Formats: sequence, structure tokens, C-alpha cells
Amino acid sequence: MGKIKDLSDRIRSARIWERNMGKGGMQSGDSEDRKNMQGGCEMDHTQHRPQRGEKLQPLDIIDGFQVRPGFYSRDGATAAYNGVSFTIHSIGATSCTLLLFHPQEKEPYARLKFPENYHIGNTYSMLVYGLKIEEFEYAFQMDGPYDKEKGLLFDKENVLLDPYARAVTGQRQWGERPEGGGDFVYHARVVENNFDWGKMKQLETPLEDLVIYEMHVRGFTKDESSGVDAKGTYEGLRQKIPYLKDLGVNAVELMPIFEFDEMESARVVNDVQLYNYWGYNTVCFFAPNTSYSSVVEHNHEGDELKQLIYELKENGIEVILDVVFNHTAEGDDTGPCFSFKGIDNNVYYILTPDGHYYNFSGCGNALNGNHPMTRRFIIDCLRYWVTEYRVDGFRFDLASILARDKNGEPMAEPPILEAIAYDCILGKVKLIAEAWDAAGLYQVGRFPAYSRWSEWNGRYRDDMRRFLKGDEGMAATALSRITGSRDMYDPAVRGESASVNFITCHDGFTLYDLYSYNVKHNEGNGWNNTDGDNNGHSWNCGVEGETDDPEIEALRRRMVKNAFATLMCSRGPAMFYAGDEFCNTQFGNNNAYCQDNKISWLDWTRLEEYQEIYQFFRYMIKFRKEHGVIRKSMKSASCGYPKISIHNGYPWNGSTDYNTRLIGVMYAGRNAEDTKDDIVFYGMNAYWKPLDMQLPGLPEGMGWKVCVNTFVEYKDGKDIGAETEFTFGAKIRIPPRSVVVLAAE
Repeated sequence: MGKIKDLSDRIRSARIWERNMGKGGMQSGDSEDRKNMQGGCEMDHTQHRPQRGEKLQPLDIIDGFQVRPGFYSRDGATAAYNGVSFTIHSIGATSCTLLLFHPQEKEPYARLKFPENYHIGNTYSMLVYGLKIEEFEYAFQMDGPYDKEKGLLFDKENVLLDPYARAVTGQRQWGERPEGGGDFVYHARVVENNFDWGKMKQLETPLEDLVIYEMHVRGFTKDESSGVDAKGTYEGLRQKIPYLKDLGVNAVELMPIFEFDEMESARVVNDVQLYNYWGYNTVCFFAPNTSYSSVVEHNHEGDELKQLIYELKENGIEVILDVVFNHTAEGDDTGPCFSFKGIDNNVYYILTPDGHYYNFSGCGNALNGNHPMTRRFIIDCLRYWVTEYRVDGFRFDLASILARDKNGEPMAEPPILEAIAYDCILGKVKLIAEAWDAAGLYQVGRFPAYSRWSEWNGRYRDDMRRFLKGDEGMAATALSRITGSRDMYDPAVRGESASVNFITCHDGFTLYDLYSYNVKHNEGNGWNNTDGDNNGHSWNCGVEGETDDPEIEALRRRMVKNAFATLMCSRGPAMFYAGDEFCNTQFGNNNAYCQDNKISWLDWTRLEEYQEIYQFFRYMIKFRKEHGVIRKSMKSASCGYPKISIHNGYPWNGSTDYNTRLIGVMYAGRNAEDTKDDIVFYGMNAYWKPLDMQLPGLPEGMGWKVCVNTFVEYKDGKDIGAETEFTFGAKIRIPPRSVVVLAAE
């Protein structure tokens, strides 16, 4: 609605509005009456009191707009049939003003201060009549006390982004400064949510059955070799769904897709433009990253992402979001104030006694997740992504920060983790914690779980890397990790999905680089190679970096297959990093957070070059799916074999010593409805010479079939057993640095 200019016709116009609103809203012929109404005063509503069944009528005029108290229980901006309701909360603010902007304009065309009677408790809410969502952007200003030592940063001049905004303006084009110039501040846009999910049902795949594919939306298809039309976008990823289905994964874990500013800390190093590429620096938690959309979606932000999720689920692939509730993009004392800082700084952040920011995240600040206001915000956000985007789970970055209290001390029973675990809407989604933070709180194996939380098992990654490359003294630990890390996760208490096993992820070497580099090569990041993990437990197989030596190249391929075969034969959900299936490389960079280029983008030409590796990955995923006994405890085998048993070199030998490098694990069980036993044997020789493994005997009528021998080149349909050496009876000779997997038939 336009501004009101003529005070003399105020009452007449108000009555026309009352009549028209009662008939269903403003009519096109009312434009003259709009022009004849004056802002900044109350309307005459003393002769008419609301009656049951009547539509809400405007009660006041502020800055030329007709308004009334809004929808207090609906956070953010909510479009109604006759206007838009704006709701925001602040404990410490003394007043609040709504700012309205024409699209891409820096200065507001209207400032609507919330009347005191629109302020209930700590909530401001106002319904503004006549707004068309495509014609404006909005933000807030809040006034209140300023006392830095007490953590109070109210400044009535600061323009503040709505924490519940469904879309953020100025972020549309990747790698460009926000629209409006360098001093542009974030505005929000109202989103019309009318995506039709039809009869879509949540897949609810058991977590222990998942093979999770971690990926970066942009990097997955940005390279020219991806072959998609809309490179680096949600649509580009959607076009790759047939590839994912063929590979066999049944879940994708998307690195941050909440709105972030890739230009935050953007810089040039050695003539290369660097960005905040990964996106672990959230600007707005309810808004999708619009630069990942292939088309302009103004007021329909998220539709392309929803279409992607819809089609992934149609193809049996769940969607897990990597979420960052440990810190925000506002940073420390030197960082900007564009949202939480200006709304309730001492509520949303963990502050030192003198008002500075605890930096448990390594990114400048830490969210105060266990304050009731922040806790409510996080729950609301998670619910939103489950109900409006139908996601299936969340991986919580640096989740141990959520276990800290307002003073930064670890809590035995953190309210936020308990609230998420028992929330009704979130009751069946996957909850996966990165159970550590950047300040040394390491909770792997002891994260507050409430029988709901699983964990990225960082110890699985580190211990298995060491054993696979042949380190001494690791055999006993490796056996524990392969069989579900039961020393850390008691199945009777934590079930069989608490340990999310992985050897690679976005943070660290790719699987190919893990066996191509002894040390990190992060010089391109601009920190003199001081950033990134110094304890990656990698091995270059004899030469640092690329080589033409066929023996070293063959060994590297074998090591890649060893790692993946081990992961697929380990008890617990499995995850691997996108591109590992065709030996994608980051050229030794193990912290590519800022590299929006060939270092981070998947090079799809390697899919053809490493086709054998790709086919091996496909086979191992399929093998894991076909043998449920690997993934979970089943009904006891009819032959009487235990569900898990150890056979190091010869049957039933569970002992290890410092020099043990030959291990064997046997899984046995059957489905409740089956009479046939499912028995799988995994054997690993981490030594540089061949070693003999005496296999356990099988019930009469059954024999061992060699399904995997990583020393032999994989080819679909190839008789692996014919190329596997048996020295006597059931004694198999495992080649150096190789894995064998057998199944009873």
C-alpha cells in the first residue's frame, strides 16, 4: 500500500478500508483513497469494536501505512491475504523499528516504529497492510542500552537482518560484492512457500544402512568436465542423480547450504581469487544459499533446492544437511554487527566476563546454544528444514560447542541436545554430531546422546589410516574400529548406528591424496602452509605427489581399494567424500576451504581414467547392501557361529601383538525369516610381504567364495577367486598390502 498524504480524508479512507477489507481486501479502485491518507497518527476506530467472525482491520497508521498488531506466534515475515506480519524477539531492546526498502536500495522508503502496545513480553509484532512481497525488502533497527562489558551492543542506527528471514538479498551472484556496493547491509525478502510435495513420504532409512556421500554443491559440478548444463548449482546436482543412483549411495550429506557470504574474507593469493568457499560461516539459518540456484527465485527462494531434494528422495537417496550452530558470520569484536549482535548479543553468544567473545569455534565467536532463546531458535530452524524442505537428517559442525554452558564449561546434560533428541517433529531424523570443537573439547565416544545422537567417529578415521598404511601396534585398535568401536559405543546403550565411520571427509586429504602425499601442501591458501591438519596419517607410497612410476601408481590404487573395502566391511553407518570413487585429487591441499577452483572442484575426466576404482566402489556398496550381517547384528546363525569373531592368521585367534599386521573378522547371522546363514569374512594384510590366512571352517554344504581381492584388478564379472592363491585347503595367501573378502555359499 502507498503512503497516506492527506490528513483531512483519514477517517473517510479508514471506513473505505474497513468496508473493502471486510469484502476480501483492497480493491484496485481505492488508489485515490490511499493517496488521501496521512501517516504518523492513529485511525478513528473508537466507534467500531471487533466482532466475532470479522476480518482483522487496520488500527493505526505509521509512516503512511495502515497497521495493527501482527501474528505473535509466527516468527519472521508472514504474508497474509491483506498484508505482511513482521515478528521479532529481543530481551534487552527498548524499541524496535521496521525498515522497508525498494529492491536493491540502500536507504529505506519507510520506517515503521512498533507502537508500545504491539510489544508483548519480549516480542514485537506488526501486520502492515497492502504490501506486495515482490516490491520490497525489509530489515530492523533496535534501540536499547549500550554497555560492551555487559555484552549489550544496542545501536538504533544498525540495520539488522531478521534471524528468521527465509531469503537474504544481495547474495545472488557467486563471487560478486553484494548488490548496492561495498557498504551494503543484509536485507530480507518475504518468501512465498507453495512448493507441492504431493504424497512424498520420508524415507526413514535406518541409519546403519546408510552409505553417505559427503559433497559440496558447487564443487560437485562446477568443473567443465561435469557435463551438466547448470554447473555449480542445485540444478547441476539434480542432473547428476542418475550417477549417484548408479554408484549406489543412499544418502547425500550437503556441506553448508544455509545463506553465507563467500566474499567474507575474500582475498587474492598468488593471483588466485580465494573465497569463503566451504560456507561454514552462516549469515542466515533459515535461508538457502541463493548463489547455488541456477535461476533467479525472488520471493520463491528454495524452490530449486526443494526440487532437488524431491527427486533425490524419489530415487531412494536421503538428504542430510551439514549445519553450523556453533558460531555465526558476525565474528568477534572486530566483526560486523548485522543480526544477533544487535538484537541480543549477550543472549545469543557465549561471552567472557568482560563482554568479549569466547572463540571455541576458531571463527571468532560461539553461539550460546543452551540459553532458552537460542535453544528455541535452533529447534525452530531444524523443524523448518524438516517440514518445509523435507530433509532427513543433520550433521552438526563442531557440535561439542552445543554442550557448553553460558560460561563455556562442558555440561553433563546440555538442554539443547536433549531438546533436539526428544522433539516431536525431529523424532525420526538423523542426528550426527561432529563431537569436538576448536578449543580442545573432544567428546568422541561420550557425546551426550539421549539414545538419539550418532557421531562422526574421528578415532575410526585416525586409527584405520594408521593401520592401513602399516603402522605397528595398531591391529587390536583396528579390529575394534572395524567391528563397531564397541569399546566406545556399547551396543546395548548406543545401538549399532552411533559410530558414523569414515576415512575421508571435506576436512583433510582426499582418499587419493592420502596415498600420494606424506605432508600437506596448502601454500595456495596464503598462510605459509601453517593451516590444516599436520597429523593426517598419510603415506605417499614412495614418491611425493604425481608420478609416472607404474608400481607406485598400482600401489596407490590398491591402497584406495583397501581403505574403501575396509570401510564397507565395518559395522556402523559409512561415509565417504565425493570424488574418492574416481581418485579425485586436491593436489595435496588438505584444507581447501578457500579454493573455488580446480583444487576443490571434482575433475570428472578422472572417472574414465580411474574407471576400475569407480566400478570397485560400486561393487563394494552393493556387496555391503546385500550382506546385512556387516551392517548390524542379526539373528544368530544356525551354525552356531558368534555374530562377530576374530581370526588373526588362523581360526579363532583373537590375540595381537605390536607386530601384528594380519587380521581377520568374520560376521555371521541371518534374517529372522531366513534359514540360510549369512557369513562374511574380511581379511587384511597391512604388511609389505604376502601372508597366509587360515580360514575358519564352514558348515557342511557351504564353501568360501572369494568376492574381493584388492591385489587383483577389479572387473565386473571377473572370477576373483581364480586369481587368488590358496596354499593348502582353506589357507589363503593374502598379497602384500591387500584386502580379501569372502562370503559363505
